[in-house]
Amino acid sequence: MSHRIKLSKISTSPTEKITKAAAAKENIRLIERLSTIQNKLYAQQKYAVLIVLQGMDASGKDGAVKNVFSGVNPAGCNVKSFKVPSAEEAAHHFLWRITKECPAKGFIHIFNRSHYEDILMPVINKSANDKQIKERFNEINVFERGLIKSNTIVMKFYLHVSHNEQLMRLEERKTDEHKRWKYQKGDIIAISKHDEYKKVYETIFENCSEDAPWHIIPADAKWYKNYAILKKIVETLEKYDINYPEVKL
Repeated sequence: MSHRIKLSKISTSPTEKITKAAAAKENIRLIERLSTIQNKLYAQQKYAVLIVLQGMDASGKDGAVKNVFSGVNPAGCNVKSFKVPSAEEAAHHFLWRITKECPAKGFIHIFNRSHYEDILMPVINKSANDKQIKERFNEINVFERGLIKSNTIVMKFYLHVSHNEQLMRLEERKTDEHKRWKYQKGDIIAISKHDEYKKVYETIFENCSEDAPWHIIPADAKWYKNYAILKKIVETLEKYDINYPEVKL
């Protein structure tokens, strides 16, 4: 069980002393390093990498996928977005649709939303009781522990955005023709429940951090969010023995 994380005490603004220009310059270097790591990962076939991106509506998950992984070879990478379960998915165990999208060794998979939606939405919609949610926490922990034991490197990111920034981005979706397609009436309801979502996420952090800890990323500044995620991914992967396999010529 982790120490209680209180999101209200964590800044949604950049926490590192770095300018936007400096971050952009550093991103070029980090993207090159991630590309090199991916090449070794794919060749070695020893580890798999699973990146979980969670956050409230308009927290910048899509932007993170686009920018952070811009230098990754698509042949060794896959992005999966988990929305409302289909009829087929709902007829199975909640981890059924998740398990089959997990990466094989040598691959990087990115979950834009994930199995944690099956904690969030039942709590917000009051469609599951405390006992059922506790059971799901236990199943998720066993699931993630199994991935890690089979050499899957699991990194979980929560994109921490303020309520005011959410509202600004919602307005932007309504007025910007390039983002209007994202706008849904349901967004208004979801964003209005900012504090409720925050409490559920705090419960998730408390119950599901032992094997794969959460990284809380300040997300009000999009440029900083992308830089912070990219930096953490590279720093983490460089701790592992990811190298080209030896070849006898």
